[in-house]
Parts: sequence; C-alpha cells; structure tokens
Amino acid sequence: MPWKESVLMDERMKFVGRLLEGEKMAFLCREFGISRKTGYKFWDRYNQIGLHGLTDRARRPKRYANQLPMQIEKEIIRIKHDKPSWGAPKIREILRRKYPEVKTPARSTVHCILDRHGLVKRHRRRRFHAQGTTLSVATHPNDLWCADYKGEFMLSDRRYCYPLTITDFSSRYLLSCEALGSNAEVYAFDVFERVFKERGLPRTIRTDNGVPFASPHALFGLSKLAVWWLRLGIMIERIKPGHPQQNGRHERMHLTLKKEATHPAGENLLQQQETFDRFVEEFNTQRPHQALEMKCPSEVYKPSPRVYRGLEEVSYPFHDRTITVTCCGRICIRGKKVNLSTVFSGQNVGVKEVTDGIWLVSFMDYDLGYFDEESSKLEPLEYPFVPEIV
Repeated sequence: MPWKESVLMDERMKFVGRLLEGEKMAFLCREFGISRKTGYKFWDRYNQIGLHGLTDRARRPKRYANQLPMQIEKEIIRIKHDKPSWGAPKIREILRRKYPEVKTPARSTVHCILDRHGLVKRHRRRRFHAQGTTLSVATHPNDLWCADYKGEFMLSDRRYCYPLTITDFSSRYLLSCEALGSNAEVYAFDVFERVFKERGLPRTIRTDNGVPFASPHALFGLSKLAVWWLRLGIMIERIKPGHPQQNGRHERMHLTLKKEATHPAGENLLQQQETFDRFVEEFNTQRPHQALEMKCPSEVYKPSPRVYRGLEEVSYPFHDRTITVTCCGRICIRGKKVNLSTVFSGQNVGVKEVTDGIWLVSFMDYDLGYFDEESSKLEPLEYPFVPEIV
C-alpha cells in the first residue's frame, strides 16, 4: 500500500519523525507500506533541505532525450523501410553523408527511434530457470548435508536475525546454527569455512534456489558460494522451487528450532547465538530421535575423512589454454571478450578449439558451453552439475 493520499504530507512527516527517534528504516517501510527506496529518498531530501523536501516535486523532464527534427526522424524510418536489414550504425552514416549541414544524431538515438516505431528485433536473453536437480538418498554421515536459512525474525533491539543452519542428512546432526544479521554471501562463506575446518567436507550439499546458495541471473543459476563448493569437490543438489518438502528433514528441524530457541527472541545477536548454542548442544547430545532408533545424533555422526585444506590450483592439460576469468566475468582470447558470469571471477577455466573458430569452455570437469569467434557469445550446454546418485 503506498502513501495515504489524503494526508500525504502528514504521513511523510510522521515517517521522518520516527526515523529521527531512532526507529529502523526497514521496519518503518513495512509499517507505512512503502519500499526502502522510497523511504531513503524522503530521508535524504529531509537531511538536505528540511521539511520542504517532503513535498512533491515536478515530474516534467528538464530535457527530452533523443528528440530530433521531424524531417530527420521520418528519413530514419524511410531508410529502415528501404533497407530492413540495416541497423543504427549504417543508417546514421547515410544521414551523415546526405545531410552534412545537420548535426548527425548518435547511434543510440537512431536505435531508440527505430525501437519506438517497432523496427528493432529484440533478442531475449536466455535466463536460467531453476528446476531442481536429482536428489540423492544418503545413508552415511557426510554423504549429504542440508543447508538453509530459517525465516528471519526481529530481536528485541529491533534488528533482524537470519539463522543459517546446516545438518547432516543421515544422522540428523546439527552442524551449525549461526545467528547472522544478514543473508549476505560473505557471512555464509565464513560459517561454511568454519564448519569445514571442524567437520571436514561432505560429498554433496542440498539447498533451495535462494540467495546466497544460487543466483537466478548467473550462468546455470550458480553463486560464488556454489562455485566455491564445486572447487572443493562438493556436489550441489537443489530442491525444486516451491517444494520445501524435498528438504523435509531440515525443515522439521527448523520447526523444533523455532519453538524452542526463538520464543522469546534474544535481546541482540550475541544473546540469540547463546540460545542457539544451547539448542544445538541439546539437539545433538540429549534429544533422542525416533528415526535413529532413539539414539542421539552425536551417537551416529562422525566427522568426514575429507579434510578441508583450502583450494588447490586448477589446470587444464587437455585444453588449448587456461584462462583466468576477469573480475567482470569475462575471458579474453584472440582479442575477443566472452562473457561468462561474475560468479567465476578469479577462477581458471579451460578453453579448447573444437573446430575452426568454435571454442569449448570448461570449468574443472564440467563443460559450460561453446562460443564462436565471430559473435563471442557463450551458448550454454545443458546443466552440467548433476550429482551422482549412489
């Protein structure tokens, strides 16, 4: 629900006043039914020019982009109709030659005019749609770990807590329950690295398709966290979107966690973490599980024999060359720049010319896709990170 129109100024003044009293932006935005972007916009205006900044501003643009004389615009359309295969660069060059006395419009302006008249063929970018992967049934400790964030909840200090939980599938052992202030990727890295050092590496990790485990805009829906797992030799399983029952054991643990460790919520993250630590100890060592024949998880679980030693260098002796992906997610070869994904930034990939001008790109033992030197565009293969079913 947006700002209430009848008392628009009053609502904005109340909103800013409560911010001045120390209330949190996210909480107030939810209460007032506005986005954080809108909330920060009026907060910034108030800090710059006071109460006057809370009034509505004129929306008329100061200038109009891509506005050309009507004769020039008609000539652009005429040329396009005569030469349907020509794009903005060629049409602009014809205008420059035919009308040297008129300032030639930019290529982007010509393209916008063509687009406005429906004369541009749009190429929709292929986007990875999460479908879930084949799910394994693990029978031994560390064959499969499950990870997820229990739903966030507010602490007494009005900050939100995002509990990151990791369990062993076969033994139900709760490996970690960390009270985090955000689900940002950097915090998840720290938690998993600590658990890997303490418990070793699993064979497979199962998660949902949410952040930071996956990224809908990246190649194959990978995230930097998932790429790190692959580098460590850990396979990835994803449940089907909207089917939390595929991670049912983990969700059942979350229900117990919610009942016994979040009501009441802690005063702050440190106090909440103390509650979680007590819960983990009781869950693992004192609470019998019917599925384990009334044993406790600590009586069944054993640390993994696969010791965490960090990342080893990746090389591709059977490819033509090894290339390090740039920070912007590209590889450069023969003067061409090919976009992969920023989740691979800093990683080594192998490239191999399979036919004249056609290259295969691989990451570790997985083939990502092909690109040709003319278009320099990667065409992804089928999802390659399919876990082995034992």
